[in-house]
Amino acid sequence: RHMELFPHNSKVDFMGQRYAWFAISGLLILLSVVGLAVRGINFGIDFTGGMVLEVRYPAAANLETVREQLAAGGFDDAQAQRFGADRDVLVRLPPQTGVEAKQLGERVLAVLASHDPGVQLLRVEYVGPQVGEELANQGGLALLIAIMGILLYVGLRFEFRLASGAIIALVHDVIITIGVI
Repeated sequence: RHMELFPHNSKVDFMGQRYAWFAISGLLILLSVVGLAVRGINFGIDFTGGMVLEVRYPAAANLETVREQLAAGGFDDAQAQRFGADRDVLVRLPPQTGVEAKQLGERVLAVLASHDPGVQLLRVEYVGPQVGEELANQGGLALLIAIMGILLYVGLRFEFRLASGAIIALVHDVIITIGVI
C-alpha cells in the first residue's frame, strides 16, 4: 500500500474558479504597482548613504532595547544589528544634513551611554551613496540581461501560445513579489 495525499476520485473545478483567481491576481498586481508608485523601493543605507557607527557594550547587548533608546533619543530611522560578538552593535543612520560624523557619533554615544555608561564608540564612518548607485545600476543591467535571456530562451523553445503564458506568469510573479517586499 502507498499513501495518497488526494483520493483518486477527487474533483476540483479549477477552471470554474478561474475568474475569481483572475480578479485576486489582478488586485494583487494593482496593489503592487500602486505601492511601488507611491512608496517606491525602500533602499537601505548602502544605496542612500549615511553613517555607520560601531559600539561595544560591556555585556551582551539587547538589540530591541538599543533601538528603543535610539528612537527615544531622536534617531527614529536608526537601524541596529549585531556585529561580530554579542557585545558589538552596528548602528546605521540615514544621511544627516549639516552634521559631521564626529558630532553625530558623540550624540549617539550620549544617548546610549545615558542608559548604559559602559558603552564605547569604536568607529564612525560616512557611507556615500555612490557605491550604492553603481550597484543599483549594475544590478538593473544584470536584471535586464537576465530577462532578455529568459525571453529569448522561452520564445525559441516553446510555441508562441505556451511561451506567452510562461512569460506572463514570470512577469506576474515578479511584480507581486516586488510589491510584497
